[in-house]
Amino acid sequence: IERIPKEYIRPEEERPSIGDIFAEEKMGGGPQVPTVDLKGINSEDLEVREKCREELRKAAVDWGVMHLVNHGIPEELTARVKAAGEGFFGQPIEEKEKYANDQAAGNVQGYGSKLANNASGQLEWEDYFFHCVFPEDKTDLSIWPKTPSDYIDATREYAKQLRALTTTVLAVLSLGLGLEEGRLEKEVGGMEELLLQMKINYYPKCPQPELALGVEAHTDVSALTFILHNMVPGLQLFYEGKWVTAKCVPNSIIMHVGDTVEILSNGKYKSILHRGVVNREKVRVSWAVFCEPPKEKIILQPLPETVSEADPPRFPPRTFAQHIKHKLFRLTDQEGADTPKPDE
Repeated sequence: IERIPKEYIRPEEERPSIGDIFAEEKMGGGPQVPTVDLKGINSEDLEVREKCREELRKAAVDWGVMHLVNHGIPEELTARVKAAGEGFFGQPIEEKEKYANDQAAGNVQGYGSKLANNASGQLEWEDYFFHCVFPEDKTDLSIWPKTPSDYIDATREYAKQLRALTTTVLAVLSLGLGLEEGRLEKEVGGMEELLLQMKINYYPKCPQPELALGVEAHTDVSALTFILHNMVPGLQLFYEGKWVTAKCVPNSIIMHVGDTVEILSNGKYKSILHRGVVNREKVRVSWAVFCEPPKEKIILQPLPETVSEADPPRFPPRTFAQHIKHKLFRLTDQEGADTPKPDE
């Protein structure tokens, strides 16, 4: 096709900010998403360890997003995960449709073209595959792709290793708030309850990329989000009033701080607004894993240690489910009209 259907065309006021992603990725100067080298994160050398942890903490405070390198997950494994995901999307549409989800029936896991009621009513220029990947007892292998044959093994092993990395990162962020290192992990559900949900985003080539978005501007509701991609640029972050294009860093995993950790830290760690841009030359694929607390079991609110007279709570208490509803539909909570509204 030469023209995109009108459902994909972004509102006029948004379009001037959508440029050529390849040109923008090459540009030097201006703010850059920080790269944090995790090699020394558990070093026996105190100085090395503290320097590494401080870099991670600083990136979470200043940006809320970073490229992680030397993250400990073997390149061979991430290559398998990527090959499996690309293999699934490379199949004929009728094969992929066998895994179609059914939003209306509440089955969000599986293959689809739109994940949520987005605020603007427009469609996003992407297909996706969404499913829970950890803990194993909460996964439903019957809806995981059978083709390619390595999909299940590679994805399971990656989820397991990513879960260990999650513990490491949450420990550093806890210490950065002056808490004991296991505190944030406990507050988001621990090993049993924190869910890792994978969404493989497939962004086809777009004949009019200046009119569309792969994913519209949003913050992640998760505690943390980890992203692999196929080295095609597309991620943009809204930083200091401007859209900044993330460069492609080889063998890195992009990590976002999500709303959940922003709330627990009373805004000390940022959940940054971001979006996905498309292009006419290359297919972009990304593998996002959202680490999500249980929907009803935990009340998300600033931890007492992060609140003071000078820095009162910025977010009202909500369950994770209430937080999602509030974001999607801007619904008011049941707590009554006197509930303070968080910073939007």
